[in-house]
Formats: sequence, structure tokens, C-alpha cells
Amino acid sequence: MSALSIILFFLYSWGFGFGLGLIARESEDFLERNLMRIGTGLGAMLAFGLLLNLIRIPLDWRVFLSISILLVLTKTYRDFKKERIIFDVKKISISIFPLLVLALFSISFYMYEKGAFAYPYLEDDDSWSHAMGVKYVSIEKTVFAGAGNSFYMDPYPPNYDMLMGILHQTNNSVYWTLKFFNALIVSLSIVFFYFFAKTFTNSSKKALFATFALFAVPAYLSHFIWAIALTMPLFFASFYAVEKIKDDKRWFIAAAIVIAATLTSSPTHSAYFGLFFLIYLIGRALAQKKFLVYEFLAGFSGLLLSFLLWWLPMILTHSLKGTINSFLGAQSIVNIAGTGDRIYNLSDFIFAKKVNMINNPIGIGIVLSILTVIGLIFIIIKYKDMLREDNYSKIIMMLWFIFAFYAVNAARFPIKLSPFRAWILLAIPVSLLSGESIALIDSFAKSAVSNIAKPKIAIKAASLLVLGLIAYSIIMTSFVQKYTVNTAIWPPGGFWTSNEEIQGYMWLKDNIPSGTRVFTFSNNALILGLDKFICHWCSNVRDYQRTGFNESAGAINSWMGGNGYNYLVVDGQTARIHGSNETNNKISELLNSGLFSPMHNTGGFILLKTV
Repeated sequence: MSALSIILFFLYSWGFGFGLGLIARESEDFLERNLMRIGTGLGAMLAFGLLLNLIRIPLDWRVFLSISILLVLTKTYRDFKKERIIFDVKKISISIFPLLVLALFSISFYMYEKGAFAYPYLEDDDSWSHAMGVKYVSIEKTVFAGAGNSFYMDPYPPNYDMLMGILHQTNNSVYWTLKFFNALIVSLSIVFFYFFAKTFTNSSKKALFATFALFAVPAYLSHFIWAIALTMPLFFASFYAVEKIKDDKRWFIAAAIVIAATLTSSPTHSAYFGLFFLIYLIGRALAQKKFLVYEFLAGFSGLLLSFLLWWLPMILTHSLKGTINSFLGAQSIVNIAGTGDRIYNLSDFIFAKKVNMINNPIGIGIVLSILTVIGLIFIIIKYKDMLREDNYSKIIMMLWFIFAFYAVNAARFPIKLSPFRAWILLAIPVSLLSGESIALIDSFAKSAVSNIAKPKIAIKAASLLVLGLIAYSIIMTSFVQKYTVNTAIWPPGGFWTSNEEIQGYMWLKDNIPSGTRVFTFSNNALILGLDKFICHWCSNVRDYQRTGFNESAGAINSWMGGNGYNYLVVDGQTARIHGSNETNNKISELLNSGLFSPMHNTGGFILLKTV
């Protein structure tokens, strides 16, 4: 079933991306066309999911598969009617650059997947909450959850849990779905970034160099399970679609659809995407000295679509104040702190470390830092070039860098938006500027050698030597540190009460079949995140969790049997809620009643089975 989910992920995303070809002309390049169908199609699939949800059509995997197949058949039929050659082997021409990017993707995916499965639990706290949301979507087939459900949904932007929930419908493991597909979409963002950078800089070489920098920089995404892991692939797919408007103005429609998905993927980075997009429009308008009508329409239409599909229903359900407060609490809308915010010094930027934050690692690395500075200096010296109509990427890079650098360092200022999470965003202009610098150094090396030795082989050898040295230096000062962090053993969260409690849950995971109904008086996320089942969103379950602990063993046994629960977990978190003495007395009462038998006991965890 796991293989089926993987196949279906690519069928969904590629099929929806293929369908966008009904709207706008796609790239002539074989790999770009098909790989970016996955990126833009992922956004289109999620936007379509929001539409289905709004009109109360179940978010069932068969619906998405059917629509993706229908889109493929429709476009194929249209091309056939217009006598277009649907698949011409003779026209397939594959450049070395996308192949190298796919190699970077493979290394990245190996790193993230290895790290994700290096331990038998979900890490930190966010992932356990997402497990509840994913299970909810997979069963209820909606992302409307209503009040009282403590997981990342309604009014939280729902796309991450929606995607994972749909994928989970075709396998029996929330745990595997979250770990595997999170690693996959984070790695795919490397591919989407390359094709965006290629259209943005109008240079395959610069795009490859920039992609290598993004691949290596520690600050760009870990395998941490949270909604931002989806926002960043959509971020690049959106900007790619906007850039394609240069080739075909109808791309503004496709771009709007992907942007709508991006703006409903996470609170902070959906907002950051909007700010990056605004800077993009300003920078490009300055360089090209005109108002970008279709690019503006893409952004505005995407914002409007996201509002109609998600934000307006949330405001009508929770009120504007309730929707905002669900993200901000008591914070001001212009002064939003993050859990890992602090003031950074120079060494935090230029020295990458092997011990780092897991949700958003910090650091650039000394070589990439130097390359970034070189890129900035070169752009400033050649400031007239960045105001050329065909060279707008440079002014946008510089503006993005200034904005992202401020965002990372905003902990000391009154205007901020979760500064520690902005490291991911700083990695984007850092990578683009590094790509410019590497291309500049490569050009300089070729020019220097050509003045000494004319043979092309000598020039090429010098180029390869210089690029090899730069790549090695970046790997040793950035990627090694990134790899170490992302393949280390990460902690299981801050809510646990003891190692014995963790060991008990690991026994539960390995020895009780997936989907088994297990009741607890404490933390439902652990039951769901380890592939067992409790109906966290059912009012009768929530009500009984509040009152049932004080009932008799007979009443508890009767309620569990009547609701299909054959197992009961009593753990350290139960003791934290109800008190140690009361919890121990309750365990003794349950065992002495003869209605429960012990299955496994670690001291901080006991699993009981109803008799």
C-alpha cells in the first residue's frame, strides 16, 4: 500500500499539472515540462481540494485520481484534435543541468528520508498534532473541523494536512505517510527552485549553481514535519508560473491557482510569500519601467481565490477576530514572535554548525557567505545593469536579500514575523546571489586561462577545477553540517514525562496492529501518531476523557466496549493530569476488578486490555 500512495502522489500532481496545459503553453524542454507539472500540479490539486471541501464533496483519493485522469485524457484529446504530436521521441532533448539537479534531489531525499526514519517516533510537538489532522482528513474527508479540535485545522491553513490525509487514505500508517512524504516534498522543492531560477535568471548555469547552494545551505529546510515544508515547494512553483507569463500571458491563470494554494498552506510563510511577491512586482516594475498587468493579476487573483476558498469561510465561521486570534493570540499583527527567536551575531551566519535547531536550522556557511557578499558587491558596482529590462532578476535578488536579512534579525525590532523561521527565506536570495558569484568566478577563470592557453580543453579543465574547488568548499563548510543535523536522532517532544513512558509507546507501536482502537485519558496524538486509533474529534470521546477517569472500573469497561475500544493506556501524562496517587489507585482498581488485564508495563506506561 505504501508503493500505491507514492504512485498516486505523482499521478495526482502530474495529472493536475498536465491539465494546466489546457490553459497555457508549457515549456518545450522535456524534463522541465514534466517535472514542473508535478510542482504546479501539486498547487492545482490543493486548490481543487479546497473547492471540493467548500461545496461539501468528500476529499476522497478516488475523486482526485479521477479528475487527474480526466484532465490528462482531455488535454490528450484536444492535442489529438489539433493534430499535435502528443509524444515525439525524436524531439526529446535532455540537458545535463536538470539531470544534475535530479542528482541533488536524490541526495537530498536520501538525507531527509534517512534522518526521518532514524528514530521510531514522530519528532518534537508539531508532528504529533499534524498526525491528528491527517487522520481526521483521511476518515472524515473534509478540512472543516469546527471549534474544539486541538490540531492544525480550521481556521489554520489546511493544505498540509489535506495533502497528507488524502495520501494516507491509501496506506495504513500516519507515521509513514508524514515521514516519507514530508521528506519527499521538501526534496522536490530543490527541483522546483532550479526551474524557477532558470526562468528568473535566464541562465541554466546560474540556476544550477544557485540550486547547489540551496541544496547545501543549512538554513534551508530540515525534514521537520510542519506546514512550511509544503509552503516552500509551492513558493517556487508559484514564482515559476509567474515567470512563465513572459512566454504566454495565459500563465497568469495557472499562476493564480498555484498562488491560491500557497496562500493557504501555512500562516507565517504564506504571509512571507505575499511579501516576497510584492517585492518581486516592485523590483521588476522598477527595472522594466512598466506596470506588470498579468503578473499583478496572477497575484491578485490568487489572493482572491484563497480568500473565497478558505479565508472567507473561516471568517464567517470563527469571525475575523477569532480567525486572527487563532494564529496570533495576544500578539500584534505586526509583532509576531516565534518560539525560537533570538538575536543573532555574525558567527551565526558564517559558521554552520553540526548541532542546530531541528525545526529551522540556522547558518549559511563561510564560503556561501563570502559568495553572497561577492554577489551583492557585483550587483551594486554594476547597478546600471540591474535596471535593464532584461536583467530585472538582480534588483529583485538584492531586495529579497535586504528584506530576508531584516526578517531574520527582527527579534530586536518592534515589527517582526517569527524571525527564526525567516532563515528558510534568507536561504533563497543567498542561493541566487551565490549562483551569480559562482558564474562570475567561473567566467573570470575561463577568461584568465584563455589569455594563457587557447585550446578549449584547457579552458574547460580550468572551469571544472574552479567549480570543483568551490563545490568542495561549500560541501565542507555547509552541507556536511546540514547532513549531520538532518541524519541525527531528534527528540520526540517536550510533553513526555519519562523515558519509560516513551518505551511503552514504542512497544505499543510495534506490537499492536495498525488501526487498533486504543483509549487514553491523556494524549490522543500519541495514539494516532503511532498508527492506532482514537476518535479525537468525536464529542463523546472528548467528553468521556474529561469525566471517565473518576468512574468505576465497570463503567469504564462498559463505555469502552460500547464504543469499540479494547485497549486502555494509562501513562505519565495521565498522572500529570490527575495526580500520581490517584492514577496509581486507578490502575490498581482496574486490575483488581478483573475487567482489565495488563498487556505491557514500563513503569511510566501501562497498556490494559478489556476482558
